[in-house]
Amino acid sequence: MVVLLRTESPVHTFLAHHCQLENGLTLIHQQIPAAPVVTVDVWVRAGAATEPEPWAGMAHFLEHMIFKGTDRLAPGMFDQIIESRGGVTNAATSHDYAHFYINTAAADLPETLPCLADLLLNAAIPDQEFDLERDVVLEEIRQSLDDPDALGFQALLETTFQRHPYGRSILGDAAGLLERSPDEMRCFHHTHYQPENMTVVIVGDIAWDVTVELVQRHFSRFAPRAICPVPELVVEPPLTEIRRQELGLPHIGSARLMMAWVGPGAEQLHRAYGLDLLSVLLSGGRTSRLVRELREERQLVQDISSGFSLQRDSSLFTVTAWLDPAHLDQVEAIVGDRLAELSAVPVSELELRRYQRLLCNDYAFSTETTNQLAGLYGYYSTIAQPELSAVYPHVIQAIEPDELSQLAAQYLSPYRYAATVVRPC
Repeated sequence: MVVLLRTESPVHTFLAHHCQLENGLTLIHQQIPAAPVVTVDVWVRAGAATEPEPWAGMAHFLEHMIFKGTDRLAPGMFDQIIESRGGVTNAATSHDYAHFYINTAAADLPETLPCLADLLLNAAIPDQEFDLERDVVLEEIRQSLDDPDALGFQALLETTFQRHPYGRSILGDAAGLLERSPDEMRCFHHTHYQPENMTVVIVGDIAWDVTVELVQRHFSRFAPRAICPVPELVVEPPLTEIRRQELGLPHIGSARLMMAWVGPGAEQLHRAYGLDLLSVLLSGGRTSRLVRELREERQLVQDISSGFSLQRDSSLFTVTAWLDPAHLDQVEAIVGDRLAELSAVPVSELELRRYQRLLCNDYAFSTETTNQLAGLYGYYSTIAQPELSAVYPHVIQAIEPDELSQLAAQYLSPYRYAATVVRPC
């Protein structure tokens, strides 16, 4: 009998069960009887940041190859099984993780869950499928090279993260992928797709005891362990200057100005969430500071946005503007001035409460369905702890104006950032 190591929820209103199986696999479950559906979302700490540099793109390529079957499931059979029952399945890869999910009727889970487990634990990575699917990935890379926003953003990542793997493309590069072999991919799979790196999240109309029995039975026989090369994860040092890169691209109608700052990682969630609040204050709608001034009033940009991406080791804060090339220098200078003002002059209570409500409402709207909840739990389990998925609105509501000013001064310097400019040529 497998012993469950149950953990208690240490913070706020984490409504799911969270436990660890004896083999090290993490299981998260929440029963929601409102509709007879269920989401299974399996998260693996096997993203692009775990790749040795010569194997760049391996994690994403493996995501494709997982669906090419096992000794028991021929290529394409898994999709047929899910879709014939009216379900859907998909997957995604980032720097910190890969995850695979199915949405299906709760009554079909005993037939669909074993198939997903078989794919993840026993991926065959057939030689003949490897070459065919590599062509698919190479086409993705070619398409990204035709996308000016994707090209600019990748250049921005490379300029920002010059030591950490966060600066590398998740897709990899064509030359490197052409050198990879099925045996190398099997080694990567057998190294990282192990129970201690995996979280199985099941949310929907299914009872806890049934969930435990299914997961215990089907997530027990993992592939033999292997040891593939691992990257050296170097902490990215703080930016000490303005790093700039320019790209000239034909056939684009407007320029892009992309600016980036490095923020704290998942170990400093309170500060990270403060930067998320600063992001929406700058560009969270027509009345936000940068949108109102640069687009609505002065019409210096066609559009402008800011974004905050929480990652395990360090987060990324960005400002992106689409504009006429003649306004590039002026807009960059104004963005710098507005960031300096944020650090010098605390925001008003009225403005702060408006954007706190906006973020808390967005959080509520993003936790309404089984697949949203499963994704939220799996994401936090992979980069931090699953219980922390519940703290976001509480932290956001507790932030005060002086704290925002301190965060802006510490992380959003107008003299220390990375910039990528994409110009028509």
